[in-house]
Amino acid sequence: MPHVVHILTVPESLSFLRGQAAFMRDRGYRLTAVTSPGDALSAFGRSEGIDVYPVEMSRRVSPAADVESLARLVALLVRLKPNLVHAHTPKGGLLGMIAATLARVPARIYHMRGLPLMTAHGRQRKLLTATERTSCALASRVLAVSASLREVALENRLCVAGKVAVLAGGSGNGVDTDRFDRSRIAPDVGQKLRATLGIPAEAAVVGFVGRLVRDKGVVELGDAFRALKKSHPGAHLIVGGPFEERDAVPVETRRFLEEDSHVHVMGFVADTAPIYAAIDVLALPTYREGFPNVPLEAAAMRVPVVATRVEGCVDAVVDGVTGILIPPRDASALVQALETYLNSPSLRRAHGDAGRARVEKSFRRERIWEALASVYDELVSA
Repeated sequence: MPHVVHILTVPESLSFLRGQAAFMRDRGYRLTAVTSPGDALSAFGRSEGIDVYPVEMSRRVSPAADVESLARLVALLVRLKPNLVHAHTPKGGLLGMIAATLARVPARIYHMRGLPLMTAHGRQRKLLTATERTSCALASRVLAVSASLREVALENRLCVAGKVAVLAGGSGNGVDTDRFDRSRIAPDVGQKLRATLGIPAEAAVVGFVGRLVRDKGVVELGDAFRALKKSHPGAHLIVGGPFEERDAVPVETRRFLEEDSHVHVMGFVADTAPIYAAIDVLALPTYREGFPNVPLEAAAMRVPVVATRVEGCVDAVVDGVTGILIPPRDASALVQALETYLNSPSLRRAHGDAGRARVEKSFRRERIWEALASVYDELVSA
């Protein structure tokens, strides 16, 4: 049975692989996961029924720590002798591709899930560009999670065109269309969450799901909601996600989100379906993406999406059909788009229904997994 080792920097990123193990076993593959230590790594191994190995990896550039991580990865790969290494995210991709090359693993995939260099400047941008080019050069195949991300990679000469591909219609792991389906969950789950948070049943509710950092447009989200309350004083905002120190939002933005009585910061949420069931519209004013999963999950739950016109989002949202695309870093445009939906229940329903239909047609998990298995077959056979 061919052995595939996945390498990711942090265990929280294992959501990229959720559900794949059983499918790949049926296709004749054994999967193993390697990330930094954490409870989430052990839990993932148990839930997916695969072997997992902890190797400390820093998300930041740290030469001494990175060399130690690389040495441990090489030793592990030499011991495991996999047929293929599949590495994800910029740091995991770099360490994984170098380690797999040094360990003489015959097939190597770098999965490009986003490009932090797009919002970096100066020396940091040059460093990030160099790491992406190294990962791409050492990979047998590069997989970009969206067509627009692939185009950005080619425009920045990160990879040669013939090596980088997109699986099916794109996305990181597809969408579990059973889990995110209003008809399959309790009909009152959204109202129960509203009641728990103290939100009136009839209130207009905007949602945000993701890390609370600058790059996700959280500053604009706060500014937009503050302005939105002037035209919709009864509106509420549900925020599912943790504040992070890296790329932290300004103190005043965090204070507003934590202290305003109409904003409900829930922290990390393992099951986001109740949030989508409780909101009228999802906001994702992000500065950059690879292919965001949240808009597809919301669409599967028949929720329209307001997102920015950046790589990744232009693949996840069809402007004027399943949502509205706005310029990044533009709080006024975000307010206008949110008001468009809050003022028109019929438009929300139409775009929500169109979003569900699109996800069912193009972004089911099994469609993405089938395309990935075909890549494995090709590389392992070669």
